[in-house]
Amino acid sequence: MEISTHTLLRFIYSHYFFSGLRQALGVLSPALILGGLLHWYDIGVVASIGAACVAILDQPGGPRRYGRTGMLLAIALGSLTAALTGLATGHMLGLWLLVPALAFFFSMFTVFGKQGGLLGFACLLLMTLTMRTPMDGHAVLAHTAWTFLGGLYYFSFSTLIHRLSWHRAGLQALSVAMFATADYIRVRSQFYDMAIPLDESYRRLIARQASMTESQQAARDVLLRDMPHGRRPGDHLRIATLNAFTDMVALVDNMIATQTDYATLRERLPDSDVLIFSRDALHKMSINLERIALDLARNRPTERRESVKAELWAIEYELEKYRRDSLNAREPEVYALLVQILRRLRNAARIIQRLAGHVRPETDVRLLDQRLKKSFARFLSRQDIRLSLLTSNLRMDSPHFRYALRVTAACFIAMSFSALLDHGARLHALLPGFTSHHYWIILTLLVIMKPGYALTRQRNTRRLAGTLIGCILALVLFKATDNVEVYLALMVAASIMGYSLIQLSYLMSAIFNTVFVLLVFHFLSGAGMATVGERLFDTIIASGIAFACSTLLPWWEHNFMASLAKAAWRANRNFLAAGLNYAHLTRAQRMADAETPDEARDTLVREQAEAETAWRLTHQQAYTAFSNFAAAFYRMMDEPERQQVNVAEFNRLLLQYHILASQIAAAVPVLADLDEVPPGIQASLDAVTRFLADQPAEPPAGIETEGELATLAYPIRQMVKASRLIREEMHRLTPDTLPPPPEAAVLNPA
Repeated sequence: MEISTHTLLRFIYSHYFFSGLRQALGVLSPALILGGLLHWYDIGVVASIGAACVAILDQPGGPRRYGRTGMLLAIALGSLTAALTGLATGHMLGLWLLVPALAFFFSMFTVFGKQGGLLGFACLLLMTLTMRTPMDGHAVLAHTAWTFLGGLYYFSFSTLIHRLSWHRAGLQALSVAMFATADYIRVRSQFYDMAIPLDESYRRLIARQASMTESQQAARDVLLRDMPHGRRPGDHLRIATLNAFTDMVALVDNMIATQTDYATLRERLPDSDVLIFSRDALHKMSINLERIALDLARNRPTERRESVKAELWAIEYELEKYRRDSLNAREPEVYALLVQILRRLRNAARIIQRLAGHVRPETDVRLLDQRLKKSFARFLSRQDIRLSLLTSNLRMDSPHFRYALRVTAACFIAMSFSALLDHGARLHALLPGFTSHHYWIILTLLVIMKPGYALTRQRNTRRLAGTLIGCILALVLFKATDNVEVYLALMVAASIMGYSLIQLSYLMSAIFNTVFVLLVFHFLSGAGMATVGERLFDTIIASGIAFACSTLLPWWEHNFMASLAKAAWRANRNFLAAGLNYAHLTRAQRMADAETPDEARDTLVREQAEAETAWRLTHQQAYTAFSNFAAAFYRMMDEPERQQVNVAEFNRLLLQYHILASQIAAAVPVLADLDEVPPGIQASLDAVTRFLADQPAEPPAGIETEGELATLAYPIRQMVKASRLIREEMHRLTPDTLPPPPEAAVLNPA
């Protein structure tokens, strides 16, 4: 019960539910106001349709500026689409020419990324809902005008809500990222659990890291684009939220810096209590971070946390026992790893304690990282909308072009099938009063069909299952009561849940959306039971067409895998180069003595600050490239087995990229603290650099491990091993003439 309650609270206070509530109210209010107060039912429905199309672009977790731009484009393009479709409804040939043309054009918008895909879907949704009934010229003008006004209303409504709740939007985005970070830390604790195999732990960690990276980038976009300027009311809330984000990123960096030779620890110290205490400490930290995230979303102080003092004291006691047993002399590297674990756990505990203090600040606070004011723009995601990006993808080797052709073919087949049904006397004789709705079949196709084969199949199954369950629930509801107030309340609730769950559970969203649509049609036509059968029948037809068309000109993920692997290779090379430069300049700044001229000292300070920013930026880019590669790999694993190419090789690359980036992040701060890099370690770093530059290298047989250098031994050796294996795997997988990935193929451009 505690887990279910926690999950429910996590959902209720998330930006998913808040966004769903905003979208549902913004979409339904035109129909409720115009229909309920003025009795303009048809006009209210048209205005709500216009609002619904704009609401598609009002997604949670993204930068507000892109959302506003997308909604304005949806109003303009959607109104134009409504006008063209309305004019074509009176001419059958025109409709048959226009629908496939618009389906192809707007499906190509996926080249512009997620926002482009949503914009294209919004316009196609408006197209399908406009082609329901034939219209004359005056009706087309009125329909277009009310569609435009409905979209404009939703834009104004959403903008007002965002203005009034600007701080809550940031808190909710940060809360989602913090929950993802807590999940990541919980998975990391499993590395110290002897009962869980290391390979399984790595698989879980990679999946969690990809999710965490995406949610943190979304929070970064939301928070940093609202950077406070000057002194005005509410700035201390913004700064406190930014401080919480800064500490969350620092916590992740600290977790990555705890990269440990888990295999060696399990082999040398299988019965050590240090492993148990480390696991328990990390688990408690994940619980504390979840509580802070929930309190952050609720905008209330965190009053209760799990203490990790006992675990830290226990680890310190165990280390003292190992020191008395001369483990530090017999196996200095193992002992150094244990010391490093203790240090990092202490740092993590301090960061989490500081994080709790950022919630609900009562007085003015100071921005922890002043560099954000100058360099924050470099860490934000970019949305590239260029006409050349669309025209350059009009070729058969473009997955977006192939997707547009599939959607066009599916719409043409759906229209042909609907025409046969509408003129099929035998069907009407078997089912009196039955009418097929070609627009509903096309709409279902547009919802199901996605650029990726695996995602289309997944959507197909869940949409069909959700529609079936929703129809059953609607039948039970219609049998149980005919109370209009109950229907209206459930319709609003189903709309809110349908919007809220679209990014969390497509199956549940499909169930609520089906119930909502059936209730809407019941209010419009009064034929509740008949509408259930029609919706289910049309959905089954659409699912069958989508299933058949998913095999038409498919673009398999293995076509991108090698290019994404190369992108991750380059990102790690840049990450290492930036890290070594940062470490070098940090040493130079620290070693500058009193005789160094002030001008030279100031130059070193500026260069060191710029180098640290560049290192953090390349760190983020390495994470993004790894997430793109990992996401494509897991999508490939959902495709037919015959299309899963070089699975073992790509899986090994995935693991080595994770190890390499983690060890670079762990080694660079230690290198920056050294007064001088020993020859053996420097030779190893040079070898790693050469391997990542696709050049042969001969790393030294041994490296220095005296004193603090023992903490560098494991990460340096892992970097050498990982970079060598990456070079070997890439040479086996990629030809010399491998083309670069298309511009639009990047899932999360840094």
